[in-house]
Amino acid sequence: MLTTIHSIGLLGLHAYPVQIEIDLSHGMCSFEIVGLPDVAVKESRDRVRSAIKNCRFRFPSQKIIINLAPADIKKTGPLYDLPLLIGLLQASGQISFDLNNTVFLGELSLGGKVRHITGALPMITAARDLGFQQAFLPKQNALEAGVVHGISAFGVSHVEELLQHLEGRKKLTPAIYRPQPKKAAVDLPDFSDVKGQLVPRRALEIAAAGNHNLLLIGPPGSGKSMLAKRLPSILPTMSFREAIETANIYSVAGLMDEEQPLSLERPFRSPHHTISSAGLAGGSMPPRPGEISLAHNGVLFLDELPEFRRDVKEILRQPMEDDNITLARSSYHITYPCSVMVVAAMNPCPCGYYGHPTRECRCSSNKVMNYLSKVSGPFLDRLDLHVEVSPVEYDSFRSTAKAESSQVIRKRVEKARQLQQQRYQSCSFSTNGRMTSSAIQRYCPLSEKAHQTLKSAFEKLGLSARAHNRILKLARTIADLEYSEQIEQPHIAEAIQYRSLDRKYWSPF
Repeated sequence: MLTTIHSIGLLGLHAYPVQIEIDLSHGMCSFEIVGLPDVAVKESRDRVRSAIKNCRFRFPSQKIIINLAPADIKKTGPLYDLPLLIGLLQASGQISFDLNNTVFLGELSLGGKVRHITGALPMITAARDLGFQQAFLPKQNALEAGVVHGISAFGVSHVEELLQHLEGRKKLTPAIYRPQPKKAAVDLPDFSDVKGQLVPRRALEIAAAGNHNLLLIGPPGSGKSMLAKRLPSILPTMSFREAIETANIYSVAGLMDEEQPLSLERPFRSPHHTISSAGLAGGSMPPRPGEISLAHNGVLFLDELPEFRRDVKEILRQPMEDDNITLARSSYHITYPCSVMVVAAMNPCPCGYYGHPTRECRCSSNKVMNYLSKVSGPFLDRLDLHVEVSPVEYDSFRSTAKAESSQVIRKRVEKARQLQQQRYQSCSFSTNGRMTSSAIQRYCPLSEKAHQTLKSAFEKLGLSARAHNRILKLARTIADLEYSEQIEQPHIAEAIQYRSLDRKYWSPF
């Protein structure tokens, strides 16, 4: 007897329909799975056989051939266990249901329990788009699937629950995601705890308002990491569309929060400097997103930037421009989104005190040059703001006065972002940091004084075309923070200040 059960496959973020064709025929007892199954799929034979017996059903003593169509795409993971079990019971006549509008996803234990899978959110979304009316998947993935409207997603913890529902003996309730009310970022470090550091605080506010990349450079203990870790507290919450995009990536990576699958707070990823290129960009088999994609719509913080391997740093150059990363391997070709704000922190030399106002640097000129050269010019050029973080003075450190809180700064950032969303509502981008060259000419009108200031800086500092455009993007954000439609001379002057630090550290060598 031939039976077809529907499931979903996943390659990167792309989900596609999988038809599981089960044929039982007379002959020597065997159990074969074809259709490019990987090792985990092949092992489904043993898990499904044991689950059927332990659920008090009869395992068919016939020649069993199972085809996973389309047969030219490699099937990975244990998520086909549940549809295989249902298909075998249906083909052997032990159950009989109309399952044409139903998809099944789930790994099985030997006793029939349905276990957690990865990638449920994009797979259920694809099932809805393909016209399926209901889906059965592990209970741990139920809230995640409930985010998708237009399909009834049922979470099951055991095969018996699923069969009781299909037979009508004990109906399951479809999962429904109910958004949690917005809450303040009370658990995040607050800027009110930062002593002094007015220039870095201002730079972080500009970076947050315009979605700009940022470099913090200064001696050890000056507060570079402390400042960067407070950046999420002033970033605006994600829109529903952004939250879904980010949730899809975390679902594929197996990092989804089962209790709160859809978070509106922006991700903050801080990989260690020993990370590999695959860990940052993504890869392996099945393909998994890397740290740069896990930071999508949020912040990727690279602490101790020169200590990262050069090939790891250079991987970021293209994604920082294109907001996506394509992994091309012999067995797959996939693209992950990675619209991130890159924040990097570094010391100016191996000992950390080159250029320090009071402490003497112990490094030779060659050591300083070799250390700084670990950060290439093209990578440095892609960082919009270069900010020096100086040591905190004693009086500022001991002061009991509270600095401006993150909540106050966040309100200004949100207003600036709202201006940008209104301005770019007909564009493919929504922030100043993502403006294209043609958009810069249209949306960055300069006063005459601002034009002369920029021209003088371009000629004296020898700026590249990319640096020129990034100065205009920065000036646009500074003007937005002051609700100015035209970019004035003070806005350009401040923007140039954040692009001139490389002359102090890199130009002498």
